[in-house]
Amino acid sequence: MSYEQKQIIMILEDDEDLAEGIRLSLNSREFTFWLCRTIAEAEELFRQHPFDLLIVDINLPDGSGLSFCSHIRRVSRVPIALLTAKDMEMDIVKGLESGADDYITKPFSLMVLRARIRALLRRTMAEDHMEYEDGVFSFCFDTMKFYKNKTTVELSKTEQRILYLLVKNAGQVITRERLLEWVWPEGTEYVEDNALSVGIRRLRDKLEDTSSSPCYIKTVYGKGYMWESASCGHIS
Repeated sequence: MSYEQKQIIMILEDDEDLAEGIRLSLNSREFTFWLCRTIAEAEELFRQHPFDLLIVDINLPDGSGLSFCSHIRRVSRVPIALLTAKDMEMDIVKGLESGADDYITKPFSLMVLRARIRALLRRTMAEDHMEYEDGVFSFCFDTMKFYKNKTTVELSKTEQRILYLLVKNAGQVITRERLLEWVWPEGTEYVEDNALSVGIRRLRDKLEDTSSSPCYIKTVYGKGYMWESASCGHIS
């Protein structure tokens, strides 16, 4: 495989031993790695090279990985995986809100990390093309353009994947198990228990008129969730 065909991964982590462990765990003929210790280094590299994936620690010597994530998401669609401390729910929420596509809690198994990163890369490459319109919403999943009443709505990749499955099956109940398998195909045993609930809550905050009384993303108690169109929705 030539250099040009390899997927390029940035690891932004100030713990050099951990960064090297991640690199060795993921090492294969498929990938080329750039290791960065600071946000300044990462920003400079990002301006100079195209990347297929960013692995970003939240706590860095010269700032927050969340701010770096927000900055990257304003200019690029590159998938981002955040490294967070265990049980830091607010970090997870802020990370997804900042545009991260996935998160991995420390301490973690390098085998688990490898499985999740490979799944994230596969998922990014295989995302489906779909457009949806009704009287309120307009969604184009291919170009990542989402509107409510003609106003742009910014969604993370995780939120987009949840929305995609709900909208594609509008009017049908989608079980939590099916959503978990769709959004995290690498295996739900590696997913925090509240990850789906966090994603649903964030979607409601962005799409519902009143998130505490949802009209579009309905909870079907004991079963799962359902997308209820504002009017006769059209999918193409």
